[in-house]
Amino acid sequence: MTTTPHETYYRSEDAQQILNLAIARQAEAGELTRTQLFEIAAELNIAPADILAAEQEWLAHQGKQAERQAFDRVRQGRFRSQAVKHLIFAGFFLALYLLFGGQFWLFPVFVGGVSLALSAWKTYFLSEDDYNQAFQQWRQRQRLKQTVTSLVNRCLGV
Repeated sequence: MTTTPHETYYRSEDAQQILNLAIARQAEAGELTRTQLFEIAAELNIAPADILAAEQEWLAHQGKQAERQAFDRVRQGRFRSQAVKHLIFAGFFLALYLLFGGQFWLFPVFVGGVSLALSAWKTYFLSEDDYNQAFQQWRQRQRLKQTVTSLVNRCLGV
């Protein structure tokens, strides 16, 4: 915040936080109707076209966030499924080891454990670029599935 003899200036981030607090105080249950949002924008001399553009940008961002959450759930579910399979697999080979002895039975458990660790790394520790690339590939596959499903439904008259 900067002060001159006649005017106080706020950084853009500070002004946004102040406005967010004021809007939150004005809203009764923490929610605003779309009409109220436009009224507040009008009081702040924000053009309706600007608020519409901001709303569309926000909706697009919300949609992308929902897609990313779905992508994360799919990846984590796939990893959990693989982990359960590995535990069953490892339990079987550990039972063989306990019943018959011999180090041979432990080798598949070790190899499966390494594979599981690599899968965990790919699920939870990807770089941002690798994550974004995996997300885009998943997104393309989802859209292709939707397109195929839509075409099949049209052909079948569903």
